[in-house]
Amino acid sequence: MKYFKFPTPAQKQAGEFSSDYDLGHHGFKHLETVYWNLPEAALYEEAIIRNEGRIVNGGPLLIHTGKWTEQATNDKYLVKELSTENIIDWGEYNRPITEEKFNSIYTRLLAFLQGKELFVQDVYAGSDSDYKLNVRVITDTAWQSLFARNMLNTFSERGIHKNFVPEFTLISVPSFNVDPRIDGTLSETAVVINFSQRIAIIVGTSYGGEIKNTIFTIMNYLLPLRDVMAMHCSANVGKNNDVALFFGFSETEKTALLADSKRRLIGDDEHGWSDTSVFNFKGGCHTKVIRLSAEAEPEIYACTQRFGSILENVVYDPGSRYIDLDDDSLTENTRMSYPIEFIPNAIPEKMVKVQPKNIIFLMADVQGVMPPIAQLTMEQAIYHFMSGYTLKIAGTEMELDIEPKITFNACFGAQFMVHHPYYYAKLLRSKAEKSGAKIWLVNTGWVGGKFGVGKRISIRYTRRMLNAALDGELDNVKYRKDKLFGFNVPLSCPDVPDELFKPENAWGNKDEYWQKYDELATRYIENFKLFRGQVPEEIFEQGPKRLKEIK
Repeated sequence: MKYFKFPTPAQKQAGEFSSDYDLGHHGFKHLETVYWNLPEAALYEEAIIRNEGRIVNGGPLLIHTGKWTEQATNDKYLVKELSTENIIDWGEYNRPITEEKFNSIYTRLLAFLQGKELFVQDVYAGSDSDYKLNVRVITDTAWQSLFARNMLNTFSERGIHKNFVPEFTLISVPSFNVDPRIDGTLSETAVVINFSQRIAIIVGTSYGGEIKNTIFTIMNYLLPLRDVMAMHCSANVGKNNDVALFFGFSETEKTALLADSKRRLIGDDEHGWSDTSVFNFKGGCHTKVIRLSAEAEPEIYACTQRFGSILENVVYDPGSRYIDLDDDSLTENTRMSYPIEFIPNAIPEKMVKVQPKNIIFLMADVQGVMPPIAQLTMEQAIYHFMSGYTLKIAGTEMELDIEPKITFNACFGAQFMVHHPYYYAKLLRSKAEKSGAKIWLVNTGWVGGKFGVGKRISIRYTRRMLNAALDGELDNVKYRKDKLFGFNVPLSCPDVPDELFKPENAWGNKDEYWQKYDELATRYIENFKLFRGQVPEEIFEQGPKRLKEIK
């Protein structure tokens, strides 16, 4: 063998779960050994013998991904050809690359892999059988094969593998680099999706999240063309079969708010919404674990000490094999991948055949001026969905007084969206109007002053307000119309201090409050100008007013 002078643990079983639709159909030639659809234990053994990672206390596989510890947003390219050139929203997150460039990269990649060992997982994305996508994930490392197995849906029947034919093929080879001089890329890293050939390649980066994000991007292109809303959101369902969707990023405390023992988890961040169902794209979760605690999130914390989980870039003690979730010396973006079945209240089917009753837009206001919760009209919802206001942490923990930055991220996931933001917004409107869903804007940020001056809204109060919204308690309280944004803000909520609903009262200087609120309104207005000429004027009218306009 090329790498070892003795058989690896799974070598004799390498082809036991192989497909008749072999890698020759993708252009691969002269490979060493191909390991087909190995289960978790076998992938552990292969990863360890190849020195890809370490087993730490409790059984997780711990991996260090080197230079790349987060998504390479600037290195994503989509092949521009006849079927896509007039559909894709070309720009910052969807950079075009020619078919010729793609074919050149792909040909060199196939040559590079000759004589090498590869791992294959035949899986599928989309838990609703009406919309599932058969995906073949080919990697040159065992741990990324386990990551693909964790994050996507696997087949339990042995016979399915033999007849599996992929509808999309993803190839991840971190050891191969593109050449910017030849390929026209910005760096030696590239994530390239070819919708015409149904092939995606990830090269020059070991970050496991690229596999998940690339499949999500593919689904975000394909499903809206079938009138299915593709969403970067979490979803859960209550005892009355009431589905709630949570749009937002991890910095908004989404994970903690989603962990509600009274509600069952559909999925953590990637979903489709059809006219008959809400369904998870994935089979697992990819969770940020920096400063994760057993007290705040016990179910997720338990996964950090469980066989089958993958920890990315978490610091550990080599002697004791205990991990340190508070150490961000490698990255702030420490991650964990695990099957969703590890969460006790997760729905095994990862889908429900009912329509959402509530939609929540989570944002974290670093200015300390936004109300803690507001109910939106449909037009306001489109405006705020396309705005995607939130915060961005500058790669380190907020306790170190490094101020997070205001950011706007369209659809609460612009980096994953392939169509224009208004395309998704129209789908959201269509689905929400049919289901009669209520739409809420929830602020998990600061009160009484901006970051560094005020304090963060208690998650206990936020959870209580969310529960009141989902359970219909806020239907029976009085509301006020916000002076700048025009949305309706409740004046009270059971078990929440009334003063929280008038954020200006928490400021020592009310003039300063209105100045900061006016500044935020200006930021919203300037950001939305990006959509001028692409969005109806009535949507623009749902934006905030300046103080000088209403005095």
